[in-house]
Amino acid sequence: MDPLAHTLVGASLAATRLRDSTTLAVPALVLGANAPDIDAVTMFIDRDLSLWFRRGWTHGVLAMVVLPIALTLMLLFVDRVASRIRGKGPTARAGPLLGLSTLAVVSHPLLDWLNTYGVRFLMPFDGTWFYGDALFIIDPWIWLVLGTSAVLAFSASTIGAAIWVVLGVLTTLLVSGSDAAPLTIRVLWCSGVAAILWLRLTKSWRLEIPGLATACLMASFGYVALMVGLSELAVRQVGEWLAQRHIEAEEIMASPAPGNPFRREILVAADDRYHFLDVNWLARQGIRATHPSIERGPYGEVTRAALAAPHVKGIALWKRFPAYRVEEREDGYRVSISDVRYTRRVGSGLGAAVVELDRDLRVRSP
Repeated sequence: MDPLAHTLVGASLAATRLRDSTTLAVPALVLGANAPDIDAVTMFIDRDLSLWFRRGWTHGVLAMVVLPIALTLMLLFVDRVASRIRGKGPTARAGPLLGLSTLAVVSHPLLDWLNTYGVRFLMPFDGTWFYGDALFIIDPWIWLVLGTSAVLAFSASTIGAAIWVVLGVLTTLLVSGSDAAPLTIRVLWCSGVAAILWLRLTKSWRLEIPGLATACLMASFGYVALMVGLSELAVRQVGEWLAQRHIEAEEIMASPAPGNPFRREILVAADDRYHFLDVNWLARQGIRATHPSIERGPYGEVTRAALAAPHVKGIALWKRFPAYRVEEREDGYRVSISDVRYTRRVGSGLGAAVVELDRDLRVRSP
């Protein structure tokens, strides 16, 4: 999920009575909710390295132990330094800080699991990918619900209020300016933002923020559970729809549509092709084909040699619905690789790569 969603989870947890458990509880929850994304630095180093490393080591079971301890030690050090400046003794308590840091850090891979990119929970012991296929990577309703308690809890200062105003404007431009978002979605979003603004200006919830934050977290949990259930329903319905047409699916992915909980974009791997469908429970035609199917491409000796190339080790590990195109040339082969989760054109999109091989299937320098 996007960094704002993780931050709002941490901020909403901090808006409950958890913030009263110790000094620096708020930083522990907000920083902990974002800590596993320290692997994002690989995005600025190399694209394939990012695919190889992202959502692995820093999102796995070992990191769920190491990161909370590291964050707790850092916060205890900050508290000790601050206490010396104040001329008073340290006030942060290690036990509560470790508990809050652990809660926040664990929330991160659980939230990331909910989209189609996936997460490797068992790293570094096992590199298996797990996919929730329940939330789009940017979900405006998570923003809106968790943003309610976060805004009301942390906008008392002028600087805090200004930051929330900027975030509100930017997210509103993103949601309302998206062609993928229907008019109903835009109206609901703007109405929700207006409601948050009204609550903030009237200050009617000032004394009830812990309870409101708890209610918002529970509502988000219920929404997530609903989205997981709807994705499973979509897979089951599409499986039945395909069976009626004598198509045996190897795997079906139900990808959430941006901002619309009642629609799923379907990717089906069947035989030697990928099929693209749409499930819309609010439309008259519930299931329909949206794009022509495409070939999965050959997976033979040439393709396997290409996947062994050092500069595509990331995509080779990350791929879920790979498509290949092999072009034979006088001096060798050109192999295009992509993942049709994020593109319908072989050799383009997120994770796409090209490998040049000679006649002996040796990799040429990229």
